[in-house]
Amino acid sequence: MARSNTNAGAKQSNAFVRLYERSRLGWRKVATGAAALLAIAMGYHVIFGQNGLTVYQQKRQDAQSLDNQLRSLQRENDLLKGHVDRLQSDPNAIEHQAREELHYTRPGEVIVYMPTTASGTTTAKH
Repeated sequence: MARSNTNAGAKQSNAFVRLYERSRLGWRKVATGAAALLAIAMGYHVIFGQNGLTVYQQKRQDAQSLDNQLRSLQRENDLLKGHVDRLQSDPNAIEHQAREELHYTRPGEVIVYMPTTASGTTTAKH
């Protein structure tokens, strides 16, 4: 009888050990699955989140576009500054501007306007 009590106790402790091992392996699988899910969620956030890669690329393209626009405006500004400097210091530039924009002429000069269509020529005297 003592032997059957020992066998029963050993079987019971073996059952607890196996149950403990199974539960430990089960928790390990659950923890691995949770870690994988967390990694996937973080990867999604890194790529598509508020400050993710897609937003970063869009902001980078916007910055390049604004830099190009800034360089273009700076070139235009430099050209206009040079034009203003010439108009302030060069009498020939002032005369050229007056002739082009205001159609001024010197006495005895004739301005001939060429039509854009083939309908005829137009001549004007000032």
